[in-house]
Amino acid sequence: MRPGSTSQAAMGSCGTWARQELLVLLSGVWLWVGSAQPTPPGPTHTPGPQLKFRLAGYPRKHNEGRVEVFYNDEWGTICDDDFTLANAHVLCRHLGFVAATGWAHSAKYGKGVGRIWLDNVNCAGGEKSIGDCKHRGWGNSDCSHEEDAGVICKDERIPGFKDSNIIETEQSHVEEVRLRPVVSGARRQLPVTEGIVEVRYKDGWAQICDEGWDGQNSRVICGMMGFPAEKKVNRNFYKLFTERQQLNYRLHSVSCTGTEVHLSMCAFEFYRGNASAACGAGMPAVVSCVPGPLFATGNAHKKKQRQQQQGQPRIRLKGGAKVGEGRVEVLKSSEWGTICDDRWNLLSASVVCRELGFGSAKEALTGARMGQGMGPIHMNEVQCLGTEKSLWSCPFKNITQEDCKHTEDAAVRCNIPYTGYENLIRLSGGRSRFEGRVEVAVGAGDGDQPRWGLVCGEGWGTLEAMVACRQLGLGFANHGLQETWYWDASNVTEMVLSGVKCAGHEMSLSHCQHHGTSLNCRNTGTRFAAGVICSETASDLLLHAPLVQETAYIEDRPLHMLYCAAEENCLSSSARLANWPYGHRRLLRFSSQIHNNGRADFRPKAGRHSWVWHECHRHYHSMDIFTHYDILTPNGTKVAEGHKASFCLEDTECEEDVAKRYECANFGEQGITVGCWDLYRHDIDCQWIDITDVKPGNYILQVVINPNFEVAESDFTNNAMKCNCKYDGHRIWVHSCHIGDALSEEANKRFEQYPGQLNNQIS
Repeated sequence: MRPGSTSQAAMGSCGTWARQELLVLLSGVWLWVGSAQPTPPGPTHTPGPQLKFRLAGYPRKHNEGRVEVFYNDEWGTICDDDFTLANAHVLCRHLGFVAATGWAHSAKYGKGVGRIWLDNVNCAGGEKSIGDCKHRGWGNSDCSHEEDAGVICKDERIPGFKDSNIIETEQSHVEEVRLRPVVSGARRQLPVTEGIVEVRYKDGWAQICDEGWDGQNSRVICGMMGFPAEKKVNRNFYKLFTERQQLNYRLHSVSCTGTEVHLSMCAFEFYRGNASAACGAGMPAVVSCVPGPLFATGNAHKKKQRQQQQGQPRIRLKGGAKVGEGRVEVLKSSEWGTICDDRWNLLSASVVCRELGFGSAKEALTGARMGQGMGPIHMNEVQCLGTEKSLWSCPFKNITQEDCKHTEDAAVRCNIPYTGYENLIRLSGGRSRFEGRVEVAVGAGDGDQPRWGLVCGEGWGTLEAMVACRQLGLGFANHGLQETWYWDASNVTEMVLSGVKCAGHEMSLSHCQHHGTSLNCRNTGTRFAAGVICSETASDLLLHAPLVQETAYIEDRPLHMLYCAAEENCLSSSARLANWPYGHRRLLRFSSQIHNNGRADFRPKAGRHSWVWHECHRHYHSMDIFTHYDILTPNGTKVAEGHKASFCLEDTECEEDVAKRYECANFGEQGITVGCWDLYRHDIDCQWIDITDVKPGNYILQVVINPNFEVAESDFTNNAMKCNCKYDGHRIWVHSCHIGDALSEEANKRFEQYPGQLNNQIS
């Protein structure tokens, strides 16, 4: 779907409950059909030409940005002259938010393009449309795009508002659905995969009559619960059980096609009046679901899943904070690529979700809402029926260059099983719900009251914080903190977890390595307890691989020109034994261009006060180590290496509509803006590997960005780049450069015997 087009679905929201049963909530607002029905609040049109609104620019969260208005078949901006908070209120309501909390001037979110539609706008704040406010007239302006106005809206949606970038389920009267387990063992075990289907009714729960109930109905229920498939259930067992129960039937004659993403989209009928004699020949509908690989608990399940999953999957999700969400990427001709969002909808999104072992889709996201991918765009106008086993079975169009850009990458949010993990962790003492000291529950089995305790801060870092933030449902990690004396607000003082070491992808801290019951923590005082700062968005750095290949060459550099470089450890250790200042070092030089493709700026962890001044090169280092450069033998042994502290992180160049924000000059702020890149040219000091001691042969050149996870990113699996090198003692040929996770596993094996560090998650 192109930005600005209007979807046919209503917004909804999800809720989670800390109960043992599995619940699914979709918001109580549903689309009213027919002209006589009242419409939801928040005007979305004005008399005259149809107006559309969108937020654009970088860097921004989903509720802020440059305001763009579609008028007279053309997108344009609004000038900041005489702009007020009242103007922002009116615009935020146009965009589906309840109110504004602020506004921005001077193209804070980057300069727009095209017309500047409005200038000198003066609203009272209560207007139904921006067109009702005083202004100079449409298209009449004396401004440039350097004066484009932006708004910051309150992160609360107008109920029932339709957002063009989210395609979400329409709702009917059925909102909450649960599976109630009745088998004694199943009651305690999460996720619940089998039970009686119940719908919320008044203050309690009601059953569904199973007359005419079939596998398609079960498939829809399982999809809502986060499971990819359904299986047959022992109806006789449940019949005996329910005969002794007081039942309250609410629905009957349910008829789904199997492709619906919510029960409310199926055909069904309500029981009217006294339903005590209802469902005479039937019994309550019972469903049993097959969990996906991530949620399979029994050994038989896992064995079966392993057999099904032989061979590399041809689809994956990237850039999402939670399990079951992300940008959709598909594998074609041994190369991973993205999907364009034209005609992207819930049916296609559900095929993706089920193929990956989740349930049906909760949301189909357009407009690169989960960040932009790199490399090819493999599919466009995907149109699944919803019954397909794989996305590749759906009709789609191949891409031509003009069709799509990565700003239109499609993404999904899938229904996932309720595991209750979020009830076993909490934060205390922070200034907002996104930060605080981590407290975990231990011994919460068999109905016991959980005992809350602290996590030892020793060894706690970004990867552990990523898992904690995911378990809390708070998005990405911004920082993992080893000391939290400034958050001393809780009466919880006992350390209960130590030695936590995560890979970064786990769903719960309990899935990470840790010391178990034998606690081992040097400092057990509360000030040394682990803490986190979480964020809804994160940066994502990628190296532009082709540039390394294009710019690589050898230089024999005289030692008398390398004093500064030696001082900053940019030469191999044998350089210390050289006859300074005579002789030379052989250097493999190349340019590196590092892009930020995430949804937040990449900022150094250290504040300015702790940046280190390097007198020799006359610049500040804001990070100890920003990049590792290595030459490896085909079996993975390092034969030459160079670590590169960031000379200075800045925006060298940016995409068309993005303004530079960071520069090194005059002790400026350092960082890389979303949509910009930092270029280290081949001819600057330390932009090399010292290969003086390397013998002729075949090697791998490997570059890893942010190798120590100093700064949090949404995705660390794309931080490594590698190339093949052939060195004959005089010249070097660098070829086949690519990002570590850009190719299929088979292509990586063909690439060399040793696959290199596929990412910077050292196992």
